[in-house]
Amino acid sequence: MSNSVNRIVIVGGGTAGWLSAGIIAAEHYSAENSVSEGFQLCLVESPDIPTIGVGEGTWPSMRTTLQKMGISETEFFRECSVSFKQGTQFHGWTIGGEDSYAHPFTLPHKYSENNLAAHWQSVRDQVKFADAVCPQSRLFNNKLAPKNIATPEYACNVNYGYHLDAGKFADFLRKHCVEKLGVVHISANMTAVNSADNGDIASITTDSHGAIEGDLFIDCSGSRSLLLGEYYGIPLVSKSHCLFNNCALAAQVPYQDPEDPIQSCTLSTAQSAGWIWDIGLPSRRGIGHTYSSDHNTEDGARTELLNYIATTAGEQAAADASIRKITFDPGHRAKFWHRNCVAIGMSSGFIEPLEASALVLVELSATMIAEQLPANRQIMDLVAKRFNNKFLYRWDRIIDFLKLHYVLTQRRDSEYWIDNCAASSIPDSLQELLDIWRYQAPWHRDTNHIDEMFPSASFQYVLYGMDFCTQTNPTRRRSDRETAKVAMALFRENAKRTEQLMTSLPTNRELINKIYKYGFQKI
Repeated sequence: MSNSVNRIVIVGGGTAGWLSAGIIAAEHYSAENSVSEGFQLCLVESPDIPTIGVGEGTWPSMRTTLQKMGISETEFFRECSVSFKQGTQFHGWTIGGEDSYAHPFTLPHKYSENNLAAHWQSVRDQVKFADAVCPQSRLFNNKLAPKNIATPEYACNVNYGYHLDAGKFADFLRKHCVEKLGVVHISANMTAVNSADNGDIASITTDSHGAIEGDLFIDCSGSRSLLLGEYYGIPLVSKSHCLFNNCALAAQVPYQDPEDPIQSCTLSTAQSAGWIWDIGLPSRRGIGHTYSSDHNTEDGARTELLNYIATTAGEQAAADASIRKITFDPGHRAKFWHRNCVAIGMSSGFIEPLEASALVLVELSATMIAEQLPANRQIMDLVAKRFNNKFLYRWDRIIDFLKLHYVLTQRRDSEYWIDNCAASSIPDSLQELLDIWRYQAPWHRDTNHIDEMFPSASFQYVLYGMDFCTQTNPTRRRSDRETAKVAMALFRENAKRTEQLMTSLPTNRELINKIYKYGFQKI
């Protein structure tokens, strides 16, 4: 058909561009590196724009994504300065002192059949929720890995994602996409967007490769959103009334000793008007402070960041730290697919990286395009409608989940934490859930879609990690009374499995060193 959608042009590289290219190409290229009939995928990347490189954390979904792309997990670790991420440890979020709680990636024990949250209420003074229902928080608090060297690639003992060097990851993906998946790479600056008679994008003009035509254009040009934002004028819907953070200060900090332990979770430490992330890679730590410029000055945030670095890495590391500032308007585009242009990555929106949602949105966006690539231009508007509805819903769920971390705080030591609890800043959808959860613990009924961004277990980990109280009555219903004994047995099973894993798993650094030396066995 003359209007078939066969030529895809991605504008912008970096992690978003190359990850999108790899996901789409892997779906449409055969293992023999031959293309589907007439299919072409071209990525145009400016040689003059550096990668921002802030997105250093992934969800477990990245394992499936890389495997589908045909990437060796061993080579991924060796080339991208990768370490294991098993979740996030939050410090100081509840009362602002030594309090902490965990959001692990592994579901509570036997979660599909049993909701342990209600029965944990009776022992909440004896054990933290995450420790009671899952072994993972104990594992990453001891900087242990989620698997052994004998475990095959992408398999695991407990669920995991990755910490990685975003710059190295983009380079690694570029090489794989070009050499293994047939993606055409053009290094050039876009100088103009050329319209077709029907209002679609017909082509883009570049400074060194002339005009590049396409049937579908994917905007991965970063926060400038050159196609969807600048050319088509699709506005950004600000979420600053709900999520206040709009600035970040980022630094790369070396280890005091090259063999220092590597964290196997992200550390998130609350500050006076934001929070500090701490990500452990094999050769360095990525440490940064995201904050609200309405509640703190850059100098104030910098002081908090340097104090954290000095405390955790030494005074010299703080003195040597090179800090770069990033500003952003928290929010997302009013829609993400308009005519024959769809935005992925920062082109579509950006909010603080509290739960590392940036890369998973890239994965999900590119996967939906790959799986539902319109057969022709006539059907494209229907696919775009489905895409927009899906991702507007997903953005709302991300915002609800991030805001949950703030509204549960008991901190009243600064205007930032007080303002975060104001009713006017809480989405109605989140408030409704909070009202329900005061009387029944989250479970499967609280998720409306099979592919929800966050499972109900994630809400449990945050709620009960931050001392939320659900007023349950385990003796009210016969079914609850009958499951109480089952729940206590499951708590014991989890405790036993935790001890077994604690004694059998290597540390994060030990396993990474073995990956460098021996590699994983192939599945």
